[in-house]
This record gives sequence, C-alpha cells and structure tokens, in this order.
Amino acid sequence: MAYAVIARYRCEPADEPAVRAALLKVREHTRAEPANEAYEVHSVVDEAGGFLLYERYADRDGFEAHKVAEHFQELIVRTVWPLLTDRAVTFAEAL
Repeated sequence: MAYAVIARYRCEPADEPAVRAALLKVREHTRAEPANEAYEVHSVVDEAGGFLLYERYADRDGFEAHKVAEHFQELIVRTVWPLLTDRAVTFAEAL
C-alpha cells in the first residue's frame, strides 16, 4: 500500500540556501531508492525559509529504509534538522 510523507520545514532566512541545497541533494538520492515513487521539494510562497516536501513510497517499509539511508542521515538528520526552527510531518496511506 502506498505510503506518503508530507513534511513542512521552516528555517531562518539566513539558513535557507543551505537547507535548499541539502534538500535538493537528498532528492537526487531518494529518487534512486527502489521503493521511492515521488520526492518533491517546494519552497513555500510568501514565507522566507519555508519548505514543503512530498514523498511517496511503495509501502511503509520503503520509507523506513529511506530513513536509515546514509544520504538521509547526512543531509536531513545532520544538516537540515539542526537548522530548522519548526518541523511538522504527516504520514498517510493510500486508500
């Protein structure tokens, strides 16, 4: 069953270029994962430092594999998350 992740990230405007670069790098790696069906990075209109990510995986196991991948650990956990001022994540399964 398809598994979706929608993440909303906010950072200080000064950190926006670093966050943007890391998110675009992780997008490249994630799209090559076997269970990944979509990985989109959006900047939030009229909100400096705001990003919206939409991710879709073949199933929850595919997402769990994504979370332990080295590129996720390096680019998201160690690079992006420390720069965020707010993070909200929604998980959903296709009906």
